Amino acid sequence: MAEITVGQLAQQTNKEVSTLLKQLKSFGIEKSSEKDTLTPEEMKTLLDKINSAKNTVTRKKVTFLKLDGKHKINVSVKKKRRVAKKVEEQSPAKVEESIVERPQAAVDVKDNKAVESVERDSVNLVQPQQEKPVTKPVVKGNGFKITAMPEVKIKENNSQDEEKSSEDKSTESKNNKKKSPKKVFTESGNNTNTKYKREEEKKSKAKKASGKGFKKANPRQLSQLAGDLESFDEFGSKKGKLKAPKVKKQEFTMPVESAIKTIEIREGITVSDLANRMAVKGAEIVKVLFNMGVMATINQSLDQDTAVLIVEEMGHKYTLHNENALEEAVTTVDRSLHKKISRAPVVTIMGHVDHGKTSLLDYIRKARVVAGEAGGITQHIGAYSVKTSKGAITFLDTPGHEAFTSMRARGAKSTDIVILVVAADDGVMPQTEEAIQHAKAAGVPIVVAVNKIDKPDADPDKVVGELAQRNVIPESWGGDVMFANVSAKTGEGVAELLDAVLLQSEVLELEAFAEGLAEGVVIESRLEKGRGPVATVLVQNGSLKQGDNILCGTEYGRVRAMHDDLGKQIKVAGPATPVEILGLSGVLAAGDDMVVIENEKKAKELAAQRSQRQKEAKIAQEQSLKLSNMFSNMGKEGEQQTLKIILKGDVQGSVEAIRESLLKLSTDEVKVDIIASGIGAITSSDVTLAVASTAVIIGFNVRADSAAKKLAEVDGVELRYYNIIYDLIDDVKKAMTGLLSPDMKEQIIGIAEVREVYRSSKFGSIAGCMVVEGAVKRTNPIRVLRDNVVIYEGTLESLKRFKDDASEVKKGMECGIGVKNYNDVREGDQIEVFEVIEVAKEL
Repeated sequence: MAEITVGQLAQQTNKEVSTLLKQLKSFGIEKSSEKDTLTPEEMKTLLDKINSAKNTVTRKKVTFLKLDGKHKINVSVKKKRRVAKKVEEQSPAKVEESIVERPQAAVDVKDNKAVESVERDSVNLVQPQQEKPVTKPVVKGNGFKITAMPEVKIKENNSQDEEKSSEDKSTESKNNKKKSPKKVFTESGNNTNTKYKREEEKKSKAKKASGKGFKKANPRQLSQLAGDLESFDEFGSKKGKLKAPKVKKQEFTMPVESAIKTIEIREGITVSDLANRMAVKGAEIVKVLFNMGVMATINQSLDQDTAVLIVEEMGHKYTLHNENALEEAVTTVDRSLHKKISRAPVVTIMGHVDHGKTSLLDYIRKARVVAGEAGGITQHIGAYSVKTSKGAITFLDTPGHEAFTSMRARGAKSTDIVILVVAADDGVMPQTEEAIQHAKAAGVPIVVAVNKIDKPDADPDKVVGELAQRNVIPESWGGDVMFANVSAKTGEGVAELLDAVLLQSEVLELEAFAEGLAEGVVIESRLEKGRGPVATVLVQNGSLKQGDNILCGTEYGRVRAMHDDLGKQIKVAGPATPVEILGLSGVLAAGDDMVVIENEKKAKELAAQRSQRQKEAKIAQEQSLKLSNMFSNMGKEGEQQTLKIILKGDVQGSVEAIRESLLKLSTDEVKVDIIASGIGAITSSDVTLAVASTAVIIGFNVRADSAAKKLAEVDGVELRYYNIIYDLIDDVKKAMTGLLSPDMKEQIIGIAEVREVYRSSKFGSIAGCMVVEGAVKRTNPIRVLRDNVVIYEGTLESLKRFKDDASEVKKGMECGIGVKNYNDVREGDQIEVFEVIEVAKEL
């Protein structure tokens, strides 16, 4: 018999590999996997075990018995059963022995057919059975006692007999013709027993059915083996009488092409929802995420990028759900029927502190306010309009230029021109460079106002040279930047400055729609007592009217009142007009876009949708390590903390100097690790690296571009800008100090002397004390001292002043003190009250 593997045997017998391995083990054949090979001897042992005379098995049945509630009891029942074969098969080897030992004279010569049958059987006998033959002595007529062939009843396999009946007959006839019968003389007058002949024929048929030995594992034998194995249960016990195995017909299933679906992916989709849309189990999605290096559960939310990778990995197509579809449909204003008109320029004044920016604004206000106006331009609305003979100019004045920075981060171009104020006696300063970076990043033209020219030490040419080094080149030098020498104190050059601004606006050809629904941007917002949320809005397009429904960020409202920059109440505001509005649902954020919506219900719905989206984004995004809250991230003792920094600068020399200075700050407890450094603006890749490595981004004389600014706001990465190296180093030192583990220090706050001890069955020992130093507090830990030696440390159980409970007893007052879990207080002891405070370490 050819060798066959366990897997092939399981496949051909239609059985599970695990079940087949259990049955092989019960038969004494140890195999561990489907790749193990069965030798011919093991196959023979398997067949012998299946057809063995006796099979003793132990069947185990486990059931559950329910009790009250959720409790269950395992009930195990074991049954021992012995299955015995009714008839044993004759061993061919014993039959051959009996034939050979029989004397030749005992056989009749005339009965040649019986002789040939015996010879043929003796030649073909192979592979003797293990069962003992049952022999019966036969006495012939002459008195000789010979050993006759055993009477054998063979349990034949009907299916094999039927299949081989025609083949056996042809084989038998050929063998009879080829073999010449040997003549064996028998005793005269005695013929071969006819009963013996019939037994020989039956035995011959049974032998032919079993064959001369397996040469190869043919399908019919494996089919028989499958049927025999099916008759045994999992524990090796026969289920019943062996029957002819049912031949399973091979079924052919048409191959089905996997369906490719188009999955709609929304932001924040959960793993289970994505699995349902792809008609797969959630575990499959979790497995794909695990291969991608993401540990997730089926209830976890995924961002759109991760969901897209999963859908592509699973072989499906995707479409991104536009959550802003409703917002775009509502907020989009049709301007096809409206015409554009020229509008006033919007100007932001920027500059270094103490360079005369505020003085210049004050002079412009005084010079342009109509006499007698109450309050006038001094309203703190952050924006005002100035009318000149050549046109109107709108000025923005927000502290720290918060609105300008926020609007630039959101891509809103609300400022048309920047007036850069530089003191003639001071030159370019760090905030001056910062203002230049702001203006260049927003793509806004600059008009330079060289202030304080009335001072004796003023040097305008020096200012021009310093600005030229920073790519702010005046027109007289062949550049495109207009310069004006002014004095905010005397008013010299202010008119020329305003003319330069108006000239620059004419070059820009500023236009806007004067009709239709209004659009604008929030300049400033505050909460006033008696008025509620108040916002300063700059109208950019359309006309804002009293009673309009507006939407600003996550807030909405109806314009109940509207005032201009002079404090007058107005009904309509056109483009480039700053107004103050009331009637909002909350305080707005500087830089939010304002849009008028016709339906108040839609405005409320969109505001709620934006608010929910912001909450989901905050939950989903990973919080990065911020420089401002590093003190809360206290390190563990014995571990060196690491402050990771991404450093960007304007020139290589500055970056190298800062890098060396920061690395020198490293100590045994805190280490500075600069994971990346470079020259130029902060990009989106820097923000992505900071999120992945929980690093802080520091920019020295550089700023983040628009894309990086948006990404930093989304991911919660804090950007720190510096223009003075000493300020940068001091802030990094503070951050490193915050990473240090604080020192714990004990401070004694009071001492009480025990004057008398009272015993109580209810409260135990109560010490009557006099506070001799400091104060005794009920919640602080205490120590009991006897002869200036600490004998107990714990807490107070009670503190009473006369019969009343007290939280604190000060010096010179008597009190009753009960020490928790301690009753051995004696007269003359001292009770020391202390507190534990944290002291921050310093580098």
